[in-house]
Amino acid sequence: MTVRLRAHHLLCMLTFVGKGYSPAFVENYRQVARRLSAGETIEIVEGPDDICAPLLDGDTHCREESVAARDRQAAEAVAALTGTAVDAGTLIVPDEALLERLRAAFGSGELRAACGGCEWSELCSRVAAHGFPGILVGKAPLAGGGR
Repeated sequence: MTVRLRAHHLLCMLTFVGKGYSPAFVENYRQVARRLSAGETIEIVEGPDDICAPLLDGDTHCREESVAARDRQAAEAVAALTGTAVDAGTLIVPDEALLERLRAAFGSGELRAACGGCEWSELCSRVAAHGFPGILVGKAPLAGGGR
């Protein structure tokens, strides 16, 4: 199986600590996080994805152009960092080496352009600034870069 993710969720997953829009959203995201932590392959999709699923019954921002623009910015940044295209249909294996590389770039601000205007940006900044404690996708790096 694959986890279907829109491009900006490649950034969100780096700092997910169990917070979200609703209890149903958080529980669903926790399940997605377990799958990602187990190394399940990511398939990049356009528009709402497996993380968005609990929000799709109501009035949601998931289909707004501003979110699609965030996806485009994130795809460009991740592609520039990894040297691999990040388009609909791209498959990505979220192994620890990739997650560490993405987190290092996120923590330095290199991957943050897509985060502008996001209501979760402050939380994500705090998580990154403190070394990614309590993250639910992959493992948090230890201070000093060790394991």
